[in-house]
Amino acid sequence: MSSSAPRDFADLRAELELPSRERTDEFPADVMAEAERLSAIEPSAPLDLTDIAFVTIDPPGAMDLDQAVHLERVSDRIRVRYAIADLGSVIELGGPVDVEARRRGQTIYLPDGRVPLHPPVLSEGSLSLLPDQLRSAAVWTIDVDADGRIGEARVERALVRSVARLDYAAVQADADGGRLHSSIEALPELGRARYAARLADGAIELALPAQEVVADGVSWRIRIEPRTQADAWNAEVSLLTGMAAARMMLDAGVGLLRTLPEPDRRDVAEFMSLAAQLGVSVADGDTPGQVLASLDMTRPESIALATGATKLLRGAGYQSFDGAPPQEPSHAGIGGYYSHVTAPLRRLVDRFGTQVCLAISAGHDVPGPLREALPQAVDAMGASDHIASRAYREAIDLVEAWVMDQHQADTFDAVVTRDADGDRPAEVMVVDPPVLSDCRGDGLQAGSRVRVRPAVVDIAARQVDYVTVPHS
Repeated sequence: MSSSAPRDFADLRAELELPSRERTDEFPADVMAEAERLSAIEPSAPLDLTDIAFVTIDPPGAMDLDQAVHLERVSDRIRVRYAIADLGSVIELGGPVDVEARRRGQTIYLPDGRVPLHPPVLSEGSLSLLPDQLRSAAVWTIDVDADGRIGEARVERALVRSVARLDYAAVQADADGGRLHSSIEALPELGRARYAARLADGAIELALPAQEVVADGVSWRIRIEPRTQADAWNAEVSLLTGMAAARMMLDAGVGLLRTLPEPDRRDVAEFMSLAAQLGVSVADGDTPGQVLASLDMTRPESIALATGATKLLRGAGYQSFDGAPPQEPSHAGIGGYYSHVTAPLRRLVDRFGTQVCLAISAGHDVPGPLREALPQAVDAMGASDHIASRAYREAIDLVEAWVMDQHQADTFDAVVTRDADGDRPAEVMVVDPPVLSDCRGDGLQAGSRVRVRPAVVDIAARQVDYVTVPHS
């Protein structure tokens, strides 16, 4: 394929059997008709919490706002109120919107647009927690002790109204300037305490810089999107809610869990050996999560070690249960039991998990049709996770090939992120542009800096391979 080929993602969409960019928001006629009807339903709930100043924190421009938060200091604790878009109050099990959502599983994101789980009239309209709008929500109330431990937790349907739509960069700037919105003034303290508690319980967080495809005029480029402290603090609110939900479901003997097996001992030993090889300090008794938490991700050896740690986090999935819990119910990455319940506009499983918890918290039996839907949700999530993963990875691979197609005669600074292993070549991350791919040649030891040039650029195969070149 020549460098003049169209720079779009049409072929990838076709391979994944996703609609074209022009038809992204199209749904079957019966689904759209029901969505329009549901969007006209006035919000209602037994509890009125509109006097609480909830705020949302999302990427700029986002319209599908699943969560709104309010933090309050109560004695030596922080009381978390987390309002989640209440899809179960309007979407009927077995109805056209529900059936289509089960087919889709989750919103799929591509650089040129997303393929939504629900019709936008719902997910970006009547069910989204947009500012200054009356909404029905599933509101979690969770007390967190000073040491970050989760105390009493409950969830109930309530009317809410968000008072502000914030984004991560603005929250970070406000935190740095000591002017956080009063509703999230305690967010840094809460986030740090919860992270420390999870690390103590063995959580393993990679914190690798994320590659992101962004538009660059009429073309595309890749950038590294650093994770701000505000991102991490806000994620802790979602994680603690998912952990409270999982505990509630396990106590009741019915629900849906997000699970990840504990890492194999040999993989842990290999990780610790790699840390020593790279000169990373490891204290006696440190867990892999504690080692990773100590890393400076601007250093090449840190990137190499975090990349090597991906072997510790394999086998994530969803498991439903009705009676006995799964054999391996915990999530090694999170550091405990965990369930997805905070993003129902974008993930099918969150709506079902929320409905289960609402019934349990109210002291009601979980309805039979909802119990029967849980295994179907697991199947839908497994299939859609595969598509979402491919969409993300292959879009990046394609843009890497487009970028390097213009630089086949150039050389680049790179960091070795993985040693060669048998027939598998080493892996490098080119510093600028930030491209991650296989490499062959000399001096390819994890954590080392090398100079490389593209050896293979195959746009059709979405592949770029490198070879080392001597430093000049």
